[in-house]
Amino acid sequence: MIEKMTKEMFSESLNTKFRVNAGSSNTIELELVELSEGVSMPKQEQFALLFRGPSDFFLPQGIYHLEHDRLEEFDLFLVPVGRDESGFQYEAVFNRFIQSS
Repeated sequence: MIEKMTKEMFSESLNTKFRVNAGSSNTIELELVELSEGVSMPKQEQFALLFRGPSDFFLPQGIYHLEHDRLEEFDLFLVPVGRDESGFQYEAVFNRFIQSS
Protein backbone atom coordinates (compact mmCIF):
# COMPACT_ATOMS: atom_id res chain seq x y z
CA MET A 1 0.00 0.00 0.00
CA ILE A 2 2.86 2.41 0.67
CA GLU A 3 3.57 2.78 -3.06
CA LYS A 4 0.09 4.32 -3.39
CA MET A 5 0.63 6.78 -0.54
CA THR A 6 1.18 10.38 -1.47
CA LYS A 7 2.13 13.60 0.22
CA GLU A 8 -1.50 14.69 0.00
CA MET A 9 -2.72 11.61 1.85
CA PHE A 10 -0.38 12.31 4.75
CA SER A 11 -1.20 16.03 4.66
CA GLU A 12 -4.83 15.15 5.35
CA SER A 13 -3.68 13.12 8.37
CA LEU A 14 -1.63 15.82 10.10
CA ASN A 15 -2.20 16.00 13.87
CA THR A 16 -3.73 12.53 13.99
CA LYS A 17 -2.55 9.40 15.81
CA PHE A 18 -0.88 6.33 14.37
CA ARG A 19 -0.64 3.10 16.35
CA VAL A 20 2.76 1.41 16.21
CA ASN A 21 3.54 -2.19 17.00
CA ALA A 22 6.69 -1.71 19.10
CA GLY A 23 7.30 -5.41 19.69
CA SER A 24 6.73 -7.60 22.74
CA SER A 25 3.00 -6.79 22.58
CA ASN A 26 3.75 -3.08 23.12
CA THR A 27 1.61 -0.71 21.11
CA ILE A 28 2.32 3.01 21.30
CA GLU A 29 0.84 6.04 19.58
CA LEU A 30 2.74 8.45 17.38
CA GLU A 31 1.24 11.74 16.29
CA LEU A 32 1.99 13.08 12.82
CA VAL A 33 3.04 16.65 13.65
CA GLU A 34 4.74 17.89 10.48
CA LEU A 35 5.04 17.28 6.75
CA SER A 36 8.05 18.88 5.04
CA GLU A 37 8.26 19.12 1.28
CA GLY A 38 11.50 18.31 -0.50
CA VAL A 39 12.50 19.13 -4.05
CA SER A 40 9.80 17.50 -6.15
CA MET A 41 9.83 17.23 -9.93
CA PRO A 42 7.17 16.15 -12.42
CA LYS A 43 8.22 12.48 -12.14
CA GLN A 44 9.55 12.46 -8.58
CA GLU A 45 8.09 13.37 -5.20
CA GLN A 46 10.15 14.09 -2.05
CA PHE A 47 8.78 14.77 1.42
CA ALA A 48 9.40 13.93 5.07
CA LEU A 49 7.05 13.13 7.93
CA LEU A 50 7.77 14.05 11.54
CA PHE A 51 6.06 12.04 14.27
CA ARG A 52 6.02 12.67 18.02
CA GLY A 53 5.93 9.74 20.40
CA PRO A 54 5.76 9.33 24.16
CA SER A 55 8.67 10.46 26.31
CA ASP A 56 8.72 7.21 28.28
CA PHE A 57 9.19 4.82 25.32
CA PHE A 58 12.01 5.00 22.76
CA LEU A 59 11.84 3.39 19.31
CA PRO A 60 15.25 2.65 17.80
CA GLN A 61 15.75 3.20 14.07
CA GLY A 62 13.95 0.52 12.10
CA ILE A 63 10.92 -0.59 10.12
CA TYR A 64 7.65 -0.45 12.08
CA HIS A 65 4.13 -1.57 11.34
CA LEU A 66 1.74 1.41 11.66
CA GLU A 67 -2.04 1.50 11.77
CA HIS A 68 -4.22 4.52 11.15
CA ASP A 69 -8.00 4.82 11.14
CA ARG A 70 -8.11 6.33 7.66
CA LEU A 71 -4.86 5.16 6.03
CA GLU A 72 -5.18 1.60 7.38
CA GLU A 73 -1.96 -0.45 7.82
CA PHE A 74 1.52 -0.05 6.36
CA ASP A 75 5.20 -0.33 7.24
CA LEU A 76 7.52 2.69 7.56
CA PHE A 77 11.22 3.10 8.22
CA LEU A 78 11.42 5.48 11.20
CA VAL A 79 14.54 7.26 12.42
CA PRO A 80 14.72 8.96 15.83
CA VAL A 81 15.72 12.60 15.23
CA GLY A 82 15.19 14.38 18.52
CA ARG A 83 13.60 14.66 21.91
CA ASP A 84 11.94 17.49 23.79
CA GLU A 85 9.62 17.87 26.76
CA SER A 86 6.75 16.43 24.67
CA GLY A 87 8.52 13.21 23.76
CA PHE A 88 10.72 11.54 21.17
CA GLN A 89 10.57 12.64 17.52
CA TYR A 90 10.83 10.28 14.56
CA GLU A 91 11.20 10.98 10.84
CA ALA A 92 10.22 9.05 7.73
CA VAL A 93 11.61 10.29 4.40
CA PHE A 94 9.98 9.62 1.04
CA ASN A 95 11.74 9.89 -2.30
CA ARG A 96 9.51 8.21 -4.81
CA PHE A 97 8.93 8.14 -8.53
CA ILE A 98 5.51 9.16 -9.81
CA GLN A 99 4.08 6.85 -12.42
CA SER A 100 2.64 8.47 -15.52
CA SER A 101 -1.04 7.89 -16.21
